[in-house]
Amino acid sequence: MSSATVAKPPAKQPAPGRRRISLPVLLLVIAGVLVLTSVVRIITGADGITSTGQMSTALKLAVPIGLAGLGGLWAERAGVVNIGLEGMLILGTWFGAWAGFQWGPWVGVLFGIVGGALGGLLHAIVTITFNVNHIVSGVALNILALGATRYLSTFAFEGEEGGTSKQSPPVESLGNFSVPGLSDWLMDLNDKHWFLVSDLAGLIGGLITDLSPLTVIAVAMVPLSWWILWRTSFGLRLRSCGENPIAAESLGVNVYKYKYLAVVISGGLAGLGGAFLSLVASNIYLEGQTGGRGYIGLAAMIFGNWMPGGLALGAGLFGYTDSLKLRGGGTNVHALLLLIAILLVIGAIYLVWRKRIVPAAITAAVSALMFLWYGLTDEVPNQVVTATPYVVTLLVLSLSAQRLRMPKADGMPYRKGQGK
Repeated sequence: MSSATVAKPPAKQPAPGRRRISLPVLLLVIAGVLVLTSVVRIITGADGITSTGQMSTALKLAVPIGLAGLGGLWAERAGVVNIGLEGMLILGTWFGAWAGFQWGPWVGVLFGIVGGALGGLLHAIVTITFNVNHIVSGVALNILALGATRYLSTFAFEGEEGGTSKQSPPVESLGNFSVPGLSDWLMDLNDKHWFLVSDLAGLIGGLITDLSPLTVIAVAMVPLSWWILWRTSFGLRLRSCGENPIAAESLGVNVYKYKYLAVVISGGLAGLGGAFLSLVASNIYLEGQTGGRGYIGLAAMIFGNWMPGGLALGAGLFGYTDSLKLRGGGTNVHALLLLIAILLVIGAIYLVWRKRIVPAAITAAVSALMFLWYGLTDEVPNQVVTATPYVVTLLVLSLSAQRLRMPKADGMPYRKGQGK
């Protein structure tokens, strides 16, 4: 037999849409967006879009979204879809406020984590042990958490000063701090409104001004999760359960154990995000205060392609758009219409270069509509401002869909010994 007949076929190249963006390219894209944002700020006069206060608020709003998304990342890397993040957030808000009111805010943080972890344990029992559909279990957990916290509030909060069946009494604050000297200097630099320099000062200043200690802990969870999942044997075994549990079992990995651990940790992270909402963002538990952040966290995880770094970028983006409701409102969102229109023009040019004419034409048409909207109005209605985070969620998911690669066994049923 000739060597030609036994030669292996060349390895299949990944589809162009699946190519991963390298770190230098990603940093270049971020720098380009920052330059365009600075140009738009100067043209529109909307200095608030890169102010220190805007960035500080965005960080505060991004933390619970990022923690929920990080919780989803842990669960789905082990092969368990976690739609129940919203319910785990709710449990974290309630247990955090209840314990914080009783014994102080740091005890509230601990109980918030435990409350979310209990939700994760329940989701794990239902999906891993009883093999119930992961989506059904997650939705049921969300409903259960909402009803359970309402019921518990009638016993825990009613009769207390400032407490009702829908809210807790005020909780003592964890306190805030800023980096001495540097924070004030960056704020002064931001107030000068120089091209790019002031925008960078606003971005960096927002990350070191009026910080809660819990914010620092939450941000540290991102690199810590990356190190555990991608640089330790524990993380390798856990991720193998989400890629190929049968092969993992054949190598001696206790798949059930790692799935359980991942989902409980997932719930604990989401619970920490809930505790942040009730102890830092508002110093009170209020029914409905999660506002769908569990679902947005799940979207941030998908946007980040099941990676901690991309997840953090997604959470930051959603936190920024959410902060527009609180600072600058219609004026800032109106300025961002111009930025979106310019980005769409660049996208259309890129699609033409890739010879994707029809998508390029659609993108160019949408860009023209954005330019028209910006030119014919002075600011956008409040309803548009309120809807902006959710519109951005749908937009970024649709644009990033071709680059997504979920764990291969994510959501698939598994039974011990099924590979024999």
